[in-house]
Amino acid sequence: MARYWLMKSEPFKYSWDDLVAEKEGTWDGVRNYRARNNLAAMKVGDEAFFYHSREGLEIVGICEVSVDGIMDPTDPEQKWNAVKVKPKTKLPQPVTLKQIKAEPKLADCELVRLSRLSVAEITPAEWKVICKMGGL
Repeated sequence: MARYWLMKSEPFKYSWDDLVAEKEGTWDGVRNYRARNNLAAMKVGDEAFFYHSREGLEIVGICEVSVDGIMDPTDPEQKWNAVKVKPKTKLPQPVTLKQIKAEPKLADCELVRLSRLSVAEITPAEWKVICKMGGL
């Protein structure tokens, strides 16, 4: 069964538009153990919200895991995980962190509870709520 995720990136480092232009990107550089475990749990076909952190603070699109189970190419010790993702859909309307925090159905969302986590799991119920908020 497919799982859902949220992946954060600072848009000045790697934005939704960068992913779209590349057609497939490597999600690497994660140095948090819980986020690493989330990357290791991802499987091809899983979907993830693409979240712009620091600037915007909003979910802007949905990407799909295209390659799973790879080692982070930026890690010379090969102890950190990475995945490849492809852009799937740009949200008709971005969903801001403020909107997410204001929605009671999302109070337990990892984005809210573990705000510094760069790769978070999203439950199927949370996924539906956020997709609806984004106009899908």
